[in-house]
Amino acid sequence: MIRNYTYKSDFNEFEVSFGKLAEQADGAVLLRAGDSTVLVTAAAAEKPRDGIDFFPLTCEYQEKMYAVGKIPGGYLKREGRSSDHATLTARMIDRPIRPLFPEGYYNEVQVIATVFSSDEDHQTEILAMIGSSIALSISSIPFAGPTASVSVGYLDGQYLINPSREQRQKSQLDLTVSGTKEAIMMVEAGANELSEEVVLEAILLAHDEIRNICEFIDGIVSEIGKEKTVFESPVFDEELVTQIENILNGRLTQALQSADKMERQDNMDALESELLETLAELEDDSKEAKDRVLDIKDIFDSMMKKEVRRLITDENIRPDGRGMKEIRSLSAEVQFIPKVHGSGLFTRGQTQVLSVATLGSPSDVQYVDGMTDEEQLRRYMHHYNFPPFSVGDTRPLRGPGRREIGHGFLAERALIPVLPEEEDFPYTIRVVSEVLSSNGSSSMASVCGSTLSLMDAGVPIKAPVAGIAMGLIKENDNIAILTDIQGLEDFLGDMDFKVAGTKNGITALQMDIKIDGIDREILTQALADAKEAKEKILETMIQTIETPRPEVAPNAPRLLTINVHPDKVREVIGSGGKTINGIIDKTGVKIDIEDDGHITVTAKDDASGKEAIKMIEYIVMEPEVGDVYLAKISRIMKFGAFAEFANGKEGLIHISELANERVNRVEDVVNIGDEVMIKVKEIDERGRVNLSRKDLLPKD
Repeated sequence: MIRNYTYKSDFNEFEVSFGKLAEQADGAVLLRAGDSTVLVTAAAAEKPRDGIDFFPLTCEYQEKMYAVGKIPGGYLKREGRSSDHATLTARMIDRPIRPLFPEGYYNEVQVIATVFSSDEDHQTEILAMIGSSIALSISSIPFAGPTASVSVGYLDGQYLINPSREQRQKSQLDLTVSGTKEAIMMVEAGANELSEEVVLEAILLAHDEIRNICEFIDGIVSEIGKEKTVFESPVFDEELVTQIENILNGRLTQALQSADKMERQDNMDALESELLETLAELEDDSKEAKDRVLDIKDIFDSMMKKEVRRLITDENIRPDGRGMKEIRSLSAEVQFIPKVHGSGLFTRGQTQVLSVATLGSPSDVQYVDGMTDEEQLRRYMHHYNFPPFSVGDTRPLRGPGRREIGHGFLAERALIPVLPEEEDFPYTIRVVSEVLSSNGSSSMASVCGSTLSLMDAGVPIKAPVAGIAMGLIKENDNIAILTDIQGLEDFLGDMDFKVAGTKNGITALQMDIKIDGIDREILTQALADAKEAKEKILETMIQTIETPRPEVAPNAPRLLTINVHPDKVREVIGSGGKTINGIIDKTGVKIDIEDDGHITVTAKDDASGKEAIKMIEYIVMEPEVGDVYLAKISRIMKFGAFAEFANGKEGLIHISELANERVNRVEDVVNIGDEVMIKVKEIDERGRVNLSRKDLLPKD
């Protein structure tokens, strides 16, 4: 049976349809807002794979080029690997729903959002996020939703729920919020140096709309939702738990207390090995023996998690001994690597990131083939790499995964608001952040390192940007907000809250919540603590390099620009590109020409760049009466000779202007191919140029 529902509020309207498409999926919904249409499906395996000890949730966001009437580029002419935008959207679908599956549920779950059409005013990303919640909620999959999602803009002091494309382009805030009726689960934001108060109000306003959408979804579930699969979280063997407690005998607390991540890990590994040697039959290859090993590890991990959380909430003791607001030791360096255009090394505790900036010509921009009518260009690119040695692991080196793409985008978003305008600094900029060591919040360290590298490269950023990661642990009524969380606190905690910005305000924000009950008071305190920490980090960075270098690096390319009349572009290019290629061959520069007449010359040094600019100026120069040129005779007529000058312009030297004396035949003075000095004598109303050779000859 086909069922249709419509959600409508003061800010939002969309339709959902069930029963017509994808009937074999456990849950399927078609959403439409305006002309944007998205199908979202949810399916789950009947049982977990053997030996699996994690929840294999997969979320996919499929961009189909037919959705905007385009044929994909490339040789195959079909959609290939997911774009960065699709990957980032898939991450946003995943993050708010993942914590809402039951503990110990290891059945594979797959959520797929397919974009059928897109009108740009109604964001398909938001429809996909809402659709994932609806598809899971009406399915038999054990999911403790629903969730809902909205986007928020901020323009002229007003908040905009789900803004249109035009509003998004002008907005000072690009905020996406997901949550349940009770709590905010995820926040993703880019901002133009907005205050913490403005961003907080936007988040809370979004949650008001989220509550309404969740109630709408609850109504649908009550009518057509399937009965949920009963799943009971595994219960540990009490006897085994007691045995483990007796063996540990309080040593777990001591093992956790270490400022060094590797030392702490060695302590935990030693305790776990002792437990396995004492309680497990490691030589036995039976399923029962293997299950017992897994049970011992799970119980030990559970005890470790409880102890870390107890120490923090009850005794205010963090694993490395820091105070709740204390930042780990900081250091910053620039000019760390020779030859490159700019480099910055930022270290916070055992998290260390090296960022390298490279400046390129305007033609180095990245062309993005996305689901928009307009061609998208990326003038600033931030790439984040997380090699296995950064956490002491070994694994094959492959292309960037979802984590690398997500962290790179977050750092890129944090820095875009402070970049100079293209008219003032036409370089294409690429920054690569190499994570050399990681123990918590390498993405925020890459923001700091990238700021250093940009300033070192001479990029005139408006203000330095720093980032910090905040955490939260909540046990009953005990709440602890942590500044500068390390890896263990992130893994075992209830919140990962990343804040980046300048001294004036926030430029990027990302938050993931694992529990219910995050209210205004907690968010306010977390933002206030983040602001305080951010300013301390900025002080360290400014002590290293206070302002961007006055000039770009000596080995960086030199960019010179010139604006010509659009009608002159063809003259600069020449027939078949002959003219422009001649300039390139002679000077060794690279030339980018835009249709509006803006020309950028990229040169290895100032001399070659200036020479190329001079040649272009000569080409587009408009002759004026009195100007003198070296000309070449191109045609001969009875009444005079036509001469080419100023790279292709032509004028007439009347026979009376060839010499001081009377001339009977033009050929008596000049022939085709002769080079002569001429003076512009007259330019008539039709643009015809009359030249004189006589005016430049001695009168005697």
